[in-house]
Formats: sequence, C-alpha cells, structure tokens
Amino acid sequence: MLDLGYNAALVAVGATLLGVAAGVTGTFLFLRKRALVSDAISHATLPGVALAFMVMVALGGDGRSLPGLLLGSAMSAWAGLLAVSWLSRRTRLAEDAAIGAVLSVFFGFGIVLLTVIQSLNAGRQAGLEGFLLGSTAGMLYTDALVIVVGGALALALVLLLRRPMLIVTFDPEYAAATGRDVTRIDLAMMGLVLAVTVVGLKIVGLILIVALLIIPPAAARFWTDRADRVVLLSGALGGIAGLVGTLLSASAPNLPTGPIIVLVAFALFATGFFLSPHRGILAAALRYRHYQRQVHVRQGLLALAQGQPIYERLTLRLLRRAGHARPDGVATDQGRAAAAKSLLDERRWQLLRADPDFEAAAALYDGLRPIESVLTADQIALIDRTLTPEALV
Repeated sequence: MLDLGYNAALVAVGATLLGVAAGVTGTFLFLRKRALVSDAISHATLPGVALAFMVMVALGGDGRSLPGLLLGSAMSAWAGLLAVSWLSRRTRLAEDAAIGAVLSVFFGFGIVLLTVIQSLNAGRQAGLEGFLLGSTAGMLYTDALVIVVGGALALALVLLLRRPMLIVTFDPEYAAATGRDVTRIDLAMMGLVLAVTVVGLKIVGLILIVALLIIPPAAARFWTDRADRVVLLSGALGGIAGLVGTLLSASAPNLPTGPIIVLVAFALFATGFFLSPHRGILAAALRYRHYQRQVHVRQGLLALAQGQPIYERLTLRLLRRAGHARPDGVATDQGRAAAAKSLLDERRWQLLRADPDFEAAAALYDGLRPIESVLTADQIALIDRTLTPEALV
C-alpha cells in the first residue's frame, strides 16, 4: 500500500475506517428495515454543502474548507431527517413516500444551488460536484484526519448505544414497555448514520455512501443469524471494501475511488449470496437436490411395498445405489425391509394426523420425517394397537 504513494496510503486509511464505520452503523438501519432512510439522509446533504460554500465565500473565505462543508452538510441532512420523521408521524404519508419526497426535494434544491454557485465569480467553486460521487485525488492530511476522527467517534457511540439500539431494532414494543424512549433511540441511530454519511462525502460521495451503508450489512447477513456477529462482520466487510477498493483505484490511472469501493462491496455481497453455507444460492440448491432425492427414495420404497412398478429412472437409480432394488426394479431383501418400514410409518402418520391428541406432532409431518423423531416408543406402540394386522406385516 505504501509503495503506491503518500496520497494513496492516506486515502486507504480513511476509506478503511469509513467502511468499518459505515458497515457497523448501517447494520442497525438494515435490521430495522429502514435502509431507505440512509438514502434520504445522503441526498439531503447536498444543499448543505452548497449553502456552506456560499456562507464561507460571503465571509471572505474561498469556500473549500472541508470542516465547514461537512458542517453544512450535517445541518442540511439533519433537517432532512427531521422532515422525514415529521411527515411519517404527523401526516398520513407512509415512510417510504416521505423519504421519496424529502430525497427528491432536497437533492433538487442542492442541484439548483450548485448551478447558481457555478455562475458566481467569487470563491473556488470548482470541484464541489465531487461531493456527488466522491473525489479523493486532492485529499489532504487534514481532510483524512477529519474523516478518521469522525468515523472513530461514530464507532465509539455505536459501542455505547449498541444494546438499546438492538432492542429497538428487534422489539420496539418491548423497548417502550421497559421505559426506553424509542423515538430518541431511533433518532440517535439515524444520527450515527448521518455522521458517517457526512464524513464519507469526500471519499464515495453522497450518492454512493448509501451503498457502503447497506451492502456490508446485507452481505454479513448471509453468513450469520446473530445480531452481534452481523454488526462485527458488517464492519469487517465494509473495511475490506474500503481498503481493497482504494488500492485497486490507485493501481491503475483514472479509476474513481468511490465507485470502485462500491463495486468491491458488491463483490463481497455476491460472494455471500452464492456461497454462504446457510442462506446462499448454492447451499439452497444443494438442500433442494437432497430433499428431492429423499422424496424419490421415499416414493420408490412405498411403490415397492405396494408391488407397484417404478417407471422413474432417477427413483430406480437412487434405490439401486442405496441397495434397495436390483437393475430390473425388483426389491432386494434390504429393500423389502425398508419398504415395509416406510409403508408402516406412512400408515402410522395417517392415524396420528387424524387423532386430535397428537395435533402438535402431526403438524411436523412432511412425508420424510421418521416418526421415531417425533413420538416416544410408548406412543408409537399405542398407535400400533389401532392398526390392522395387515398394516403391521
């Protein structure tokens, strides 16, 4: 990394910490099913950037001070966040409609202000459009320091507030019943997202910061079902995306840092989407294939038990592989025993499902589950007493 130059190392450090902070803070919005709020916050920063530039120019500066621009963007984003909250609570608009309205109005107002700024003769307005998609080419040490400090403070606040935020995320009614102020915790959660959005404007821009807030939590969710692990893994994936994306953009000329970071984050998401052992596409396909084969074997055994011919090639092949049938479809000794057991279990399940006393156990029937995994030996013996002698053969 250091061989790529001072600026690349500077951006890499800032982008890595930004990715960690974005992944961790975005997890709570993702689990709260309010991911679009981050979109409204990011787009609401644009008028703040433009207004902060105009104010600094009016006060005699050049308008390019990063702390001043970030402060303006934070104030504008907070106003947008309050507008979404007010519209959602005080009007009949749904939250998604309120987000759409605030997002479009603030972003449109920001574009108008940028157009006005370009016509001014005062200040150094060139480069403000970099806040849309990010701009790291001219990043200074002070700029990186602002990003690092802001990201570190956001992570520290998440560490302090993680328990109440997790409770509100999964059970807001319980949180309210235990005396927690759900509205304030929600605002604190969104405030942390706002802080990360503001500090990330320089690297990935207001449009792409949404991806850095949402993609790492979505990718982490493929790998675990525990909320605390999702938070940690999301931060790790966000940091990897920031670091790898920065190094890739620095390794070749004219590669934009922000979009490359987002593409790396998507690659991590796609990896979990396809290869996760619990929720991935490949694992789901393998589970379905295994289930399908179980169904074929079960149906084949029932057919053998009832003396019916087997026409399905896959069924016959699976029975032969398990040692239950010969190539001509005739059951082996092992197959006859397995077939008799399958038919007996099927008749047991029929009686079980018709008996109201076994309603809870009957709900577990799927045609494949062994009855011994649901009932005790005494319960099975009780059912067997009601079977005809032919069913026990």
